[in-house]
Amino acid sequence: MVRKIGILTSGGDAPGMNAAIRSVTRVALANGIEVVGIRDGYRGLVNGIFEPLNKGDVSDMVDRGGTKLGSARLPEFKDDDVQEKAVKQLKDHGIDAVVVIGGDGSYRGAMALTKRGINCIGLPGTIDNDIPGTDFTIGFDTALHTCVENVDKLRDTSSSHHRCSVVEVMGNHCGDLAVWTAISCGAEIVITPETGYDELDILERLRYLDQAAKKNHAIVIISEKITDCESLARKISLNTGFSGRATVLGHIQRGGSPTPTDRVLAARMGEKAVDLLMQGIGGHCVGIIDNKIISMPINEALETPRRSRKEFYRLFDNLI
Repeated sequence: MVRKIGILTSGGDAPGMNAAIRSVTRVALANGIEVVGIRDGYRGLVNGIFEPLNKGDVSDMVDRGGTKLGSARLPEFKDDDVQEKAVKQLKDHGIDAVVVIGGDGSYRGAMALTKRGINCIGLPGTIDNDIPGTDFTIGFDTALHTCVENVDKLRDTSSSHHRCSVVEVMGNHCGDLAVWTAISCGAEIVITPETGYDELDILERLRYLDQAAKKNHAIVIISEKITDCESLARKISLNTGFSGRATVLGHIQRGGSPTPTDRVLAARMGEKAVDLLMQGIGGHCVGIIDNKIISMPINEALETPRRSRKEFYRLFDNLI
C-alpha cells in the first residue's frame, strides 16, 4: 500500500511541469496519500532536500512555466553507490514511491530506483517531443506556440527587406518542433535530422524562390545541432538574391505560461501516474497515443522506435 509519494522534476524544464506536480499532488491527497516534493531533481533526492506538499502548496501554479521544485542534472546517478544513497534517503523519509517528470535520462533513473524496490512512474516532460512511448510530451505544445509567434514576427520584417530568415529551434536530435513550426508558419524550407542537410540544395532552392518564383522573402526553419545558422545565413547572402539573417530562439522556447493543451495533458498524465502507483505498478512511463492516456514499461518504451512522423514531412512538402 502506498502511503507517501515523492515528486521530482529532472533535466531541462518544460512548461506544464507545474501542472503535473499539481495534478499528482491533488490526486494523491484525495486518495489519502501524503506527498513530498523533492527539490532539484535527482541531486536533491540524493541530498535529501524534501518538502511536504499540501493542496495550498500547489495552488496558483497551473499557469506558471518552469518547475516549482527546481531541476538539475546528475550524471553520477548511474553509479550504484549514488543510487543506494538515494534509496536510503527515500526509506529514511518513509517515501514509498516516486513520480519522475523529465526526459529519457530521467526515465532511466526511475527504472533504476524501481529495480531497487522503490516504485517509480515517469512522466514525459520536455519541449523537444523526443521521448518514445508517447505522441506528445508535456511542454511541446507551449514551445511550438512560442516558435510560431516569433517566426510570424520575423516574417514581417523579412518581407520588408527581401530577406531570408534562418530560424534555429530546439529539438535535441528530433525534428518535431521544427517541422510543426514550419507547417504552422508557411516556411519555405525545413531542415531536421530526418531531412538531412544538403547545403547546395538549400541554396539552389532559395535561388529559385528569388529568381523564378519572385518571392520577396523566405523562411528556413532548422533544428539545433545541425549546422551553424550564422554561417548558413552568410552563404545565403553571398549565393542568392536574399539577404540572409540568422535567429536562434534558444531558451526562450522553454519559458512562458503553458498552453491549455499542455495543462490538460499534464493533469491527465499526473492522474494516471498516481493510479498506477496505487495499483502497485512501478517502472512504467505514462504517454498519450491516439489521444488515449496509456502506460508501458520504461525499458519497453526506451527500446521502441519513436512513431514515424513521415506524414508531417509529406504535408510540408505538399504545402510549399
